[in-house]
Amino acid sequence: MGEGKIPEDSKEKASGNKPENIETDKERKSQENRSQENSPDPPTGENVHLLPLLTVNFIGTLGFSIVLPFLVFLVNRLGGNAFIYGLASSMYPVFQLIGAPILGRWSDIYGRKKILLLSQLGTLLSWIIFLAALFLPVSTLFKVDSGVLGAFVFTLPLAVLFFARALDGLTGGNVSVANAYLADITEEKDRNRNFGKMSISSNLGFIVGPALAGLLSITAYGEAAPVLGAVVISLIGTALIVFYIPENKECSLEGPADSEDIRKVFGYEIKECRTAREAGKPSFREVLKLPNIPYMLGLYFLIFLGFNIFYTAFPLHAIAALDWGIAEMGIYFTVLSALLIIVQGSILPGLSKRYSDASLIIVGSLMLGTNFLLLIPGDLFLTYLATGFFALGDGLMWPSFLSLLSKIAGKNYQGTIQGFASSFGGLASITGLILGGLLYELFAGRSFLLAGMVIYIVFLLNFRLRQFEKELKTEKRI
Repeated sequence: MGEGKIPEDSKEKASGNKPENIETDKERKSQENRSQENSPDPPTGENVHLLPLLTVNFIGTLGFSIVLPFLVFLVNRLGGNAFIYGLASSMYPVFQLIGAPILGRWSDIYGRKKILLLSQLGTLLSWIIFLAALFLPVSTLFKVDSGVLGAFVFTLPLAVLFFARALDGLTGGNVSVANAYLADITEEKDRNRNFGKMSISSNLGFIVGPALAGLLSITAYGEAAPVLGAVVISLIGTALIVFYIPENKECSLEGPADSEDIRKVFGYEIKECRTAREAGKPSFREVLKLPNIPYMLGLYFLIFLGFNIFYTAFPLHAIAALDWGIAEMGIYFTVLSALLIIVQGSILPGLSKRYSDASLIIVGSLMLGTNFLLLIPGDLFLTYLATGFFALGDGLMWPSFLSLLSKIAGKNYQGTIQGFASSFGGLASITGLILGGLLYELFAGRSFLLAGMVIYIVFLLNFRLRQFEKELKTEKRI
């Protein structure tokens, strides 16, 4: 990331063109203070100033991942089956599809912090409702026995659980707003590296969450303990946003900054800039007319579709083919996330300096598709071998994809584009989560074949991204 240093010619402008003899002491002192503020931050400053945002991202992921190992068991205990598990999982993206674009636009207008706080409060409330559902009587609302959907009983706790996930999705703009925030405070040349840091913080949450769930679930409080943990974690995340995340709006670090309009955000000197209200809010049709954005949104959809078929089918597969319980599920997700951190923390930074975003996206998608095919046999060794392909594939592809998307989106509408991207991801999640449950109900482990084919299609489509990068370089030269 940049060091918040204003170019020398801007410093000369900041010094003013007034003759020395008419400059007041007050003006001299003001200029000296600005000069001190414009001096480079120490090398450790970057990590310190990013830490609050990374911590909030970590806590958001931790609160979500803490229920991953036992959610499928909980749904089954409350009367559901594979289809209901997929449907319950899809409630979040269904309502995120509605909420994310609105929250993205609001973040462009009212600032990232306010919308991050709104999202976090929604998450906190949803986990409180989720916790309450565990203590409701398991009374039957209706029963279904279908050749396609299978047999299940829809109970009162399941209905409340569905509502909790819907509320969390409706206010679930955390990721898109955090990505827009990071794009605001990061120069283009550093975005790949810093989106990698965001991915690392997310994967740390995926390490700690399932491991913590495994430990808490064996206590006397059973399933309530991990959910209570999610409530506490969400409360901590809310406090961090209130006290440690500075407010900022859509800004650009590029070009010389006006000396009268300097402010510090996370230790970077960022010029005061237009809000989205001044620039105009693009409608969905206008977004689709932006160069290369529709193609990127299409890729976003396909990537999420493949991922979410996996996320629904794998827990069902682990129970049926590998005979796993909550503890084994927690270990698997912990190992997977640990490998992702190694890739994004040690391998990605070096490769991103040598290779373009498009190249890393292409290689990563090929590895990710192979991971899904290794899961089909239901063999323990191949399952853990697949985690290596998953970590390399996702670890190289996804931060690079987000980096390229932010560059193509441009300066003015980061929040809006990220919000629409989240909605496309949400639509894919709805499709993938429901389809994953149905496919596993019908085809068992062979359902991973579809996930693999979707990502292989992404691999082929990714070659066009090289042309997008060439266009970006041409625009810069102009």
